[in-house]
Amino acid sequence: MSDESVQKPASTQKPFSTPEMVALEAELAVTRAQLASTIDELVARLDPRAQAGRAVESGRQIWLDATSSDAPPDARKKALAVLGGAVAGVAAVLAIVVAAGRRRG
Repeated sequence: MSDESVQKPASTQKPFSTPEMVALEAELAVTRAQLASTIDELVARLDPRAQAGRAVESGRQIWLDATSSDAPPDARKKALAVLGGAVAGVAAVLAIVVAAGRRRG
């Protein structure tokens, strides 16, 4: 047997590559990086602690706008409307609970 008749394993052969394949691989790498960035941003936005923090901060700002005389008129009007809606919602829920309690007892 001669050395010429023995084939090399496939893993040591150089892969076939064209400029188009290289460009597609580069585009794929960019797309993967963008996808990873998008996923990281979504995870940060959907984090329950971060959402709770934003909700608390929004509530504080609404309260400050409603109670502060230094708030711009539009912000104060919006804050009062939001707080009035919240009070009306709580009153409606309480009325439903009381009515349901009277039906049972």
